[in-house]
Amino acid sequence: MFVRKKKNKSGSITVQIVDKSAGYYQIVETIGTSADEEEIKWLCQKAERILYSDVPGQQWLFPRNSKEELAIEDFVNSLSNAQIRTIGPEIIFGTLFDRIGFNIIPEEMFRHLTIARLAYPVSKLKTIDYLYRYRGIHAEVGSIYKFLDRLKSRYKDDVEAVAYNYTQKKLKEIRVVFYDITTLYFEAEDEDDLRKIGFSKDGKFQKPQILLGLLVGEQGLPIGYDIFEGNTFEGDTLIPVLEKIQAKYGFKKPVVIADAALLSKKNLEHLTEEGYKFIIGARIKNESKEIKEEILQKAREMEDGDSFVTKKEDGTRLAVTYSSKRAHKDAYNRHRGIRKLRKQVRFGRLTKQNINRRGYNKFLTMTGETKVTIDEERIEADKLWDGLKGFVTNTRLSAKKVADNYVQLWQIERAFRISKTDLKVRPVHHYRRNRIEAHICIAFAAYTIYKELECLLRSKGIVMSPKRAGELTHNMYELVYTLPASKDEKRQLLKMDQEQQLLYDAVHK
Repeated sequence: MFVRKKKNKSGSITVQIVDKSAGYYQIVETIGTSADEEEIKWLCQKAERILYSDVPGQQWLFPRNSKEELAIEDFVNSLSNAQIRTIGPEIIFGTLFDRIGFNIIPEEMFRHLTIARLAYPVSKLKTIDYLYRYRGIHAEVGSIYKFLDRLKSRYKDDVEAVAYNYTQKKLKEIRVVFYDITTLYFEAEDEDDLRKIGFSKDGKFQKPQILLGLLVGEQGLPIGYDIFEGNTFEGDTLIPVLEKIQAKYGFKKPVVIADAALLSKKNLEHLTEEGYKFIIGARIKNESKEIKEEILQKAREMEDGDSFVTKKEDGTRLAVTYSSKRAHKDAYNRHRGIRKLRKQVRFGRLTKQNINRRGYNKFLTMTGETKVTIDEERIEADKLWDGLKGFVTNTRLSAKKVADNYVQLWQIERAFRISKTDLKVRPVHHYRRNRIEAHICIAFAAYTIYKELECLLRSKGIVMSPKRAGELTHNMYELVYTLPASKDEKRQLLKMDQEQQLLYDAVHK
């Protein structure tokens, strides 16, 4: 069988499907007649689809269908991979990038690198592949490195100011700040003026590193950061970061909350002299004999959620709270630790060198000249402290409010976790200081966008993490096509699944 165009005396054309298998022409089906060239072409296409739809193994998208449907099929058949692009990162993270105000940076490379850090947190070299494959943008690695040099010198202060202004707008007033420091290691062996081998929180003790000090507000919203040489003592970083950022933006002196390890007696005196209020975790077992006796006496009558405040000799206040949940956790951890010690004692694996103050080794003691045993009385004494937590402060807040504020310190711990896992800010592959600072600056901007998306999802009651949102953007597509007559280029966002649509509406509505 084949398709025949039969010319009529009137000048029109009849399109037919003809069979000659019996030795003569037999009309199987007349498709139609027309004198219009375009319509004749359409009639021929329809005839071919009808003809081949009966051939085994041959499938057509719209067999025996209308002119409109055949036109749609022709359009679909004309599409190429280059016309379908991943648009999700741009319409989700790019929208928030603009809304927060990072679009004041005039170079598009900052936008691309920040969004890539959220959607595809990879190396700068891999970012080139991302830009080409998903955005249709050609970039050379040299152009990225040159931009990083410019970012440090031209735009870093602007980026930090945008993030700070965003947080100030969200919180209305910055009353409480949380500070912590972490280490970022480098995939290199050589040290320099900035990258030094020091105590590593990442366990990379042979790798040069830098220290990153981060200051956030309530809800973990970003305020500012600074970097230090890798062998800097952590306790020497808070005051410089706090005073630098507070002087830069001029906000009122907030209550400073940090881990006790970061605030030495000297630092606390400095904060007090400069008019700052603070809340730090206290080591209540290291307090004076009088205060410890007072704590244990009041603890006998404390129930879940109870708290009290007592004054210290230096004029600060010690707030103490009791939690039954914490008491259960303290007891469980001690039981697990002592169980391991008993096993080691039983098999004779412990020596005099094991008697120290590290962890549960504090319960070990010597009997005679060589025998290591467990001090049962010390264990019983330790149980009296289960569930108790102390905080040192120079504020006038109640013990409960002191504890409630300190509990939010987990927000900064989470900020570091987000930066290190979701945004993959480490390891750092750069070695020039300006590029290292540019890398941190991009991660700081990405963290700000991350927090804005998190706030949006929470405010709309959507149970979805920003990390999951980033994964969903990978399969959000846009179709780019050209109209045949006008040659106008058109873009069409393709239909999303339910979860993607939920994310899109949260950002755009």
